[in-house]
Amino acid sequence: MEQHRQGDVLLIRIEDSVEAFLRDGHRRSQATEAARGRIVLAHGEATGHAHVIESEDVALISARDAEELYLLVHGDAPVALRHEEHDTLDVPPGVYRVVRQREYPMERRLRDARGWGI
Repeated sequence: MEQHRQGDVLLIRIEDSVEAFLRDGHRRSQATEAARGRIVLAHGEATGHAHVIESEDVALISARDAEELYLLVHGDAPVALRHEEHDTLDVPPGVYRVVRQREYPMERRLRDARGWGI
């Protein structure tokens, strides 16, 4: 299973072909096209910085009645996922489930108490 992670955003590849994903008749979804070529996958919890892809070759799909979000990368070339505090991540064409990984207060207290740092 191919995965890409940038900070608290995890992309899990579920399909190579965007077309095959969209043909699935059982999938009821709503597409969010790139607004002026810009899609925000998530806003940072502490800083407000965003995980952003600036490309006309992407769309976000959210499944109705579910907490699932999918990233569709069209075309032949990777797109750049950018964030002010992380290295740029090249995401190859395909379909990805977007998972927002959050830190909970108890995890931070345990980590800080054990001296694990950030």
